Amino acid sequence: MEMERLSSSSSSSGSSSGSQVHAFVPRRSGGAFYKFTQQSLPTCKPSLTPVSVIITFLLMGVVFIPVGIICLHASDSVVEIVDRYDNECIPEVYRSNKLAYIKDSSISKNCSRTIRVQSHMKAPIYIYYELDNYYQNHRRYIKSKNDKQLVRGLDQKDTSTCQPEEYSNGLPIVPCGLIAWSLFNDTYTFVRETVEMNVKRKNISWESDRTHKYGKDVYPYNFQNGTLIGGARLDPSIPLSEQEDLIIWMRVAALPKFRKLYGIIEEDLEADELLTVHLTNNYNTYSFGGKKKLVLTTSNWLGGKNNFLGLAYIVAGCFSIFTAILFALLHVKNPR
Repeated sequence: MEMERLSSSSSSSGSSSGSQVHAFVPRRSGGAFYKFTQQSLPTCKPSLTPVSVIITFLLMGVVFIPVGIICLHASDSVVEIVDRYDNECIPEVYRSNKLAYIKDSSISKNCSRTIRVQSHMKAPIYIYYELDNYYQNHRRYIKSKNDKQLVRGLDQKDTSTCQPEEYSNGLPIVPCGLIAWSLFNDTYTFVRETVEMNVKRKNISWESDRTHKYGKDVYPYNFQNGTLIGGARLDPSIPLSEQEDLIIWMRVAALPKFRKLYGIIEEDLEADELLTVHLTNNYNTYSFGGKKKLVLTTSNWLGGKNNFLGLAYIVAGCFSIFTAILFALLHVKNPR
């Protein structure tokens, strides 16, 4: 046979040359190691036919658009009042020199604002202060704190990360760093007709922060005692775990425009009702062109007022339907 002739010829040629030809025979697969390294796993590979792709895009559009409409409706149901007060709360004589006004401690910073409630606001009503053009995400600003000191207090000796607010008058600062030093210090009081409203100021920060990140026996020490005062002062008789304004402020924002919770009003506000806000315009945003706003808002199952999620769903749904129609026309014109 031909195979026999080939084998015989190869053997004869090998013997004539005086060398032997050894065929490589792979080792038979087997054993636990081979089975582990050469695993066979079940897979699912969809068959993407034109019809299946068109149906998939249509289903995405049919689902996304109603979801977007629901999200927009939920966002519109949130009642929000935003009042910018940083310019209005400066006396006329200081409008041309705002820095002189904010840096002069002898000038009263008290200001009164009247807010009209647009529609019924159901409790709880959240009070935020909003800052704009304020870059808390700056690298040096974020690093200027010491997490271990917030838990251990003066027992933590190495606070070099807090520079330049590490020491004052040769003594350590607790809490140290630029973040704590620049603590927001505007205050707000709300009057309904002639009665001052109760604003909840406790348990408004994250419980995990109060429990694990701030010591219950750590108290402010030598804080804001330098020549340059950055922001609010802290009561040295209250531990850091109960200084909730500080706890909220220390969670730095990622964007230059951000809101931070100030308190919660636990009673309803009626439509067309007038609120008088007595505030102190202490915080210096004029040196860097920042803005300050007071925000009152309700919430629902989706959170606060934000149209982005709803609009994103609607745009994605419309794009999916448009793509499905385009693919259908191409499939009719040039069938596969």
